[in-house]
Amino acid sequence: MTNPCPMRINDPGAYREASEAELIATLMSLEGRQLLELGCGAGWMTRLLAERFLPARILATEVDRIQLEKNLAQPPIPGIEFRYGGAEAIAAPDASFDAVFMFKSLHHVPRQLLEPSLREIHRVLAPGGLAYFCEPVYWGDFNAVLSLVHDEREVREAAFQALVQVVDRGLFALETEIFFQVPGTYANWEAFADRFLKVTHTQLDLDAEREARIRAAFEAHLTPSGAHFLKPHRIDLLRKIA
Repeated sequence: MTNPCPMRINDPGAYREASEAELIATLMSLEGRQLLELGCGAGWMTRLLAERFLPARILATEVDRIQLEKNLAQPPIPGIEFRYGGAEAIAAPDASFDAVFMFKSLHHVPRQLLEPSLREIHRVLAPGGLAYFCEPVYWGDFNAVLSLVHDEREVREAAFQALVQVVDRGLFALETEIFFQVPGTYANWEAFADRFLKVTHTQLDLDAEREARIRAAFEAHLTPSGAHFLKPHRIDLLRKIA
């Protein structure tokens, strides 16, 4: 089937090295706006949005109850509300947000819930509101190591196709698509394992043999100053069509 939407899941020749905050600053003005973040994880980007971009309010939802409890246990930040919830059923009125963000979380939505989730995002966005999706790209050295932990090729492809479909169906228009790489350094194996193996949102069930393969792949990149990677990402910025 021909895809009329000019969206690409990857373009190895299009990457730039940049921080996500720098890119957001070039894409939109968020001061005084009503924001929704879905799948906020530990809330790093939630806090960055609040502190750097000065929105009026951020509602940040998470389906991992363990992580949500950790977020709620932190000192409160004015203007941020952490709440339990999934993207497929957003507890908010129609047209109540100026922008919706999903930072590397869309591919974690179960496949059967991708379309309902994107329709919910469309519902809660104000006319002309922006939907910002940042997804890791299945490509490069860092992905080669991480795919041994949890191979996400299929779920990332499904998430991308769901975005293409809502654009093709006229719910959203593609504002821009950006490919960028973020430097990531891990001092040693223990630092990498703490970040990617000891997670609460996914049951990995790693046996000793598989963990040894992951460790060997990681340590192939280890230098006296740590393992240095460029982590590839894609931003799809969509605008709601009323």
